[in-house]
Amino acid sequence: MALYIVPTPIGNLGDITRRAVEVLARVDFVIAEDSRTTLKLLSHLGIHKRIVSHYRPKEQEQAARIVAMLAAGEDGALVTDSGTPAISDPGHILVRRAIDAGIAVVPLPGATAFVPALAASGIDPRRFLFLGFPPRARGELRRFLADVSALPYALVLYESPRRLEELLAAAAEVLGDREFALAKEISKKHEKIVRARLGAWRAALGATAVLGEMVLVIAGNDDRDQREPAPEFGDIDDLYAFFQQRFGMGKNALKKILMKKKARGARN
Repeated sequence: MALYIVPTPIGNLGDITRRAVEVLARVDFVIAEDSRTTLKLLSHLGIHKRIVSHYRPKEQEQAARIVAMLAAGEDGALVTDSGTPAISDPGHILVRRAIDAGIAVVPLPGATAFVPALAASGIDPRRFLFLGFPPRARGELRRFLADVSALPYALVLYESPRRLEELLAAAAEVLGDREFALAKEISKKHEKIVRARLGAWRAALGATAVLGEMVLVIAGNDDRDQREPAPEFGDIDDLYAFFQQRFGMGKNALKKILMKKKARGARN
């Protein structure tokens, strides 16, 4: 009994690996995000398998049923509509439950959108933070970006075409005029990568059709001289509060340090 995690093509069907085809042909059943999409892929490969649905928001109850099937001795292959399962797609809950039940989880390497987008972005890929899909609400989106604005890592996000412009506008406002690369429809007929700076995102998109799958890569904060502004204290209570919050130092402990420092100064 085993649960195989099988990446599927994100566009070009030729991107599926030979091992993925072998596993799909060998397992007892295939676990699919959308059975219609998976049926098309299996038909293209000449594979006929029982398909079990596994989609949001019914992952919890479906995972319990699938784990029972695996525990009974069957092998299953988890796939998603495109790319690697559990990465911004259903699958994590099932994988966690399979592990807890002592079922072998076997991941296969293969297609995913953000790795080729990052590699071709021209932005330093050695350290990056994958953020998946950002929040939809405007205020939450800006707080989300503000939380990572000081980090030196490249930021990698997924976004739908209809929300892309709002994301770019918020990124320009919160993160400043950094480099970015927008990869659209990777491995498909109309694949394109737009590279520019956030301050000129609108002009950079120009007449580009905003359609299909989108991966946005934004350069990390490269301000190596960035420093926290010096704290300002209105009175001694502000000073006590600062040391309590920053160093966990109580008022009495700080008073003793200040008294000793004052005594040394008087002796000198």
